[in-house]
Formats: sequence, structure tokens, C-alpha cells
Amino acid sequence: MAHSVRAFHPSGARVTLNYLLHFPSGALEGDWPLALFLHGAGERGDDPRLLLRQGLPRHAEAHAEDVPFLLVSPQCPEWSSWQQHLGHVEELLEAVMAEHPVDPDRIYLTGISMGGFGAWFLGAERPERFAAVAPICGYGPEALGFPERVCALRQVPVWAFHGAKDTVVPAEESRKLVDALRLCGGDVRLTIYPDVGHDSWTRTYDDPELYDWMLAQRKSKAVEGEPK
Repeated sequence: MAHSVRAFHPSGARVTLNYLLHFPSGALEGDWPLALFLHGAGERGDDPRLLLRQGLPRHAEAHAEDVPFLLVSPQCPEWSSWQQHLGHVEELLEAVMAEHPVDPDRIYLTGISMGGFGAWFLGAERPERFAAVAPICGYGPEALGFPERVCALRQVPVWAFHGAKDTVVPAEESRKLVDALRLCGGDVRLTIYPDVGHDSWTRTYDDPELYDWMLAQRKSKAVEGEPK
């Protein structure tokens, strides 16, 4: 899966949002689905090639045929977190969609660890943007209004993943968010790997069922125009 290293300069911001862009392998009919991947804390910095070490970009490099969408992987600047760059990521998505034939009804959000938090956070902030959200070993801080905040995702399909032996982000963090979303009537699944620690993303991204599930989802018209 061919990738390019790019730099994005959000309007009015002093930061540069570097990112990787992986192009779909083979010919796709019509507009492309798009997946937005948010990395974990260890890949922050100013060298987006670090993103190839973990998660979906790494899998896309090795197994291009498994990832039939445009993959956008921004890099969070050093000493910051995804909630500080919500607007920048949104602006990046708009720029990519303006440059490439993206289907706005098939935009998917996923992330690992700090990026799992980012997926819950960005999804809850912009539920009208995404057709599906797949947070991996994520969490939602009470200081930011979680777990109640996940109710904004009640009309967006969510599939969360976690390792039962995770000592970095306990699996209970995903369970709390999934339970809260279920109470809101959300369409949510949770997969807990009993023998896996913090790296629950390798098994998740190695499973073609995730991509089949993503591509089966289209943005619900019901969430358009709802208050965020």
C-alpha cells in the first residue's frame, strides 16, 4: 500500500500537523471510503514515519490488500494530546477530502491507546462526521465528561477492543464507556482478548472482520444536524 509523508499547516495555528497518507490498493469503484487513524503516545513528534511502527499504518504497509480505503494518519506533536488538536484534525480531513474522491458517508475513525481516547473524544465531539468508530485500548477521562459524554455516539456504530491483561490502560476503561453507551441505546460492541496486554491493536488490525464491519457502515442521516 503506497504511502506519502505530508505536512499540513492548520489555519491560524503555530503547529504543523505531519501525516501519512496511504492510498487504496487496486481500483475502487466510485468515491473512496476513508479511515482516520490516531496513534498512541509513543509516536508523538515531528517524524511521521514513526507511525509505521504500530497500528493501522504498519498493517497497511504489510497487508495492503486488507485496507481498501484511503488511510489518513496524522501525527500528534510532542508534549500534547489529541483533544488539543481536534480542530486541526478536522481541518486536515477537510483538506484531504477536497483533494481526493472521498465518500463523506463512509469515513471511519480508529485509534490506539492515547489514540483510542482520541477516537472516543473526537467521535463524541463530531458524531455527524463518522460512519463508525473503533477505539482500541482507549479510555475517557472523567474530567472531560466521560463516560456520559459517549452518549453523543448513540447513533454511530462503535466497536471497541481491549486486552484483559492490559496494565497500561485497564480493560475496565473500555467497559465503562461501552456500558454507558449501551445505556444510551447505542449500537456498540466490545471485544476483550483474554490473553492480551496493552498491544490489543495488532490482533485487531490483523483481523479482516474489522474492515468488513467498517465498510458495511454508512453515515446515519439521523445524526446530521444534531447538537454536538
